[in-house]
Amino acid sequence: MKIAPSMLASDYTKMGEGVRAVQTADWLHLDIMDGHFVPNISFGPDVVRALRPLTDMPFDVHLMLSHPKQYIEKFTAAGADSITFHVECDDDTDEVIAEIVRCGAKPALSVKPGTPVEAVYPYLDKVFMVLVMTVEPGFGGQKFMADQMEKVCALKARKPDLLVQVDGGVNRETAAICREAGADVAVAGTSVFKAADIAEEIRILRGEEA
Repeated sequence: MKIAPSMLASDYTKMGEGVRAVQTADWLHLDIMDGHFVPNISFGPDVVRALRPLTDMPFDVHLMLSHPKQYIEKFTAAGADSITFHVECDDDTDEVIAEIVRCGAKPALSVKPGTPVEAVYPYLDKVFMVLVMTVEPGFGGQKFMADQMEKVCALKARKPDLLVQVDGGVNRETAAICREAGADVAVAGTSVFKAADIAEEIRILRGEEA
């Protein structure tokens, strides 16, 4: 399982140092919040652009926005390699996917805990990944919702080559549950950035043997 540390859990006064500290991870996860789709506001494309020169890791940008379409070009220009947006957003899903592809990034869809996984089924042939939220989007440090693993299993059964990502409450214990369910990528915030040994924590979350 790939590990994508979430910059939402990093020290905002030392974001550059945070990026350098997680160099052994697979992707870097960047949560973008608009204060409307979710209550919080995080950061925008200028921060993504500032961090881009610091690492070769793929930038996994998660847009928690009511209207993501208008921002796709800005985030791809800033360095996003993949862009995930929510099936629950107010924009047309097909149009947002097309815009991501047009701008040269990989498109992915996310589904909230309360949304049936079937909501993303019509788009599975158009995206490379589905993000299953294992907490309510918008805040870090929430408790992992184990019942969301049913969605992971359903997605892998329906389209085995689809990447399935999980985000929310991932730690050593819950990462094992995600791996068992078939998740390919786990977003980990607090558990990585608060670890005494970040590289070791990433290795353990991946499920690598000592």
